[in-house]
Amino acid sequence: MNHGVSLTSDELYSRLKNIKVGASVCQYSRKKCDELLPVINEIRQLKAEKNAVILVHSYVSPEIVYGVADFVGDSYKLSRDAIKSTAKTIVFVAVRFMGETAKILNPDKQVIVPAPDAGCTLADSITAEDVRSLRTRFPGHTFVCYVNTSAEVKAECDVCVTSANVYKIVSSLPNNNIYFLPDKFMGQNLVNEMKRRGLQRNISFWNGTCYVHEEYKQEDILKVRLEYPDARIVSHPECNADVIRNSDFVGGTEQMLDYMRTTDARQFLMLTECGLSSRLQSEFPEKQLVGSCTLCRFMKSNSLGNILSALRDPGSAEIIKIEESVRVKALRSLEAMFRYAEAVPAAPGKSCE
Repeated sequence: MNHGVSLTSDELYSRLKNIKVGASVCQYSRKKCDELLPVINEIRQLKAEKNAVILVHSYVSPEIVYGVADFVGDSYKLSRDAIKSTAKTIVFVAVRFMGETAKILNPDKQVIVPAPDAGCTLADSITAEDVRSLRTRFPGHTFVCYVNTSAEVKAECDVCVTSANVYKIVSSLPNNNIYFLPDKFMGQNLVNEMKRRGLQRNISFWNGTCYVHEEYKQEDILKVRLEYPDARIVSHPECNADVIRNSDFVGGTEQMLDYMRTTDARQFLMLTECGLSSRLQSEFPEKQLVGSCTLCRFMKSNSLGNILSALRDPGSAEIIKIEESVRVKALRSLEAMFRYAEAVPAAPGKSCE
């Protein structure tokens, strides 16, 4: 997404001017763009000098997505982008577990997470010790971990998944006995989807939640459908089963964007972090968003300021370090994910029936 070293004020404003998702932090005047531009261009110049690449999740602030990112996407896409990059330094602008995933895949590269306190309620809900205890209680189960987990947890599991490929991968596993962690809502949605597909799977799951997605309720959808009967409801698999059941489309963040890009519908209620709403408004301004916007405090803890600081002189807390024995074990679960995901034809999410 990042072409050339410096941006002009006109270029930045053209990328950000259509974004109006509610919070003042996500609205951009010409004056605000002019104020942001010096820091943006300093970051762009510095990363070129240091042979660094900036990977950015769709949930972070728009001025980062459209100002300094080389690659933007969801967990799966960015994992692939990290592998492909020839840069010696990866700046992962997201949350810590994503930086750890990049380090697992790129042990010889320096990986920096600019916001070292950028946690995740899902990743923080379970430890490696928890998984080892679960394995004694659920012998003979294949342990499937969501990418929203620490390197230590991935190291104790058999295969990693993302919201974009979880249904495909679990459908393909040779073992019918599955333990899924850490998201209880995604776990229940996984149970329901396997039943819908007519597949025999004995699935148990952990009790973690994403604090953003657990806020969404069926009532939110019903209210919007009354006021905007033509709106399409697009939701993330981390939402609860009632939300999923009443949605028109369910998928990972990139799948959601693809759906909204290709459908003829003009109005959408998007039930995920509002960074994705910003991308829709910037890239498809003819589409209309209805309903509310929800910020993730962890993703939004990334800023142009801490990116610049991390590029100049990263502190020890910002540099990802993983014990090699843990990294090697965690790598197996990620390699299993790539193997299963690429062996199954990709699908653009699930249309609820």
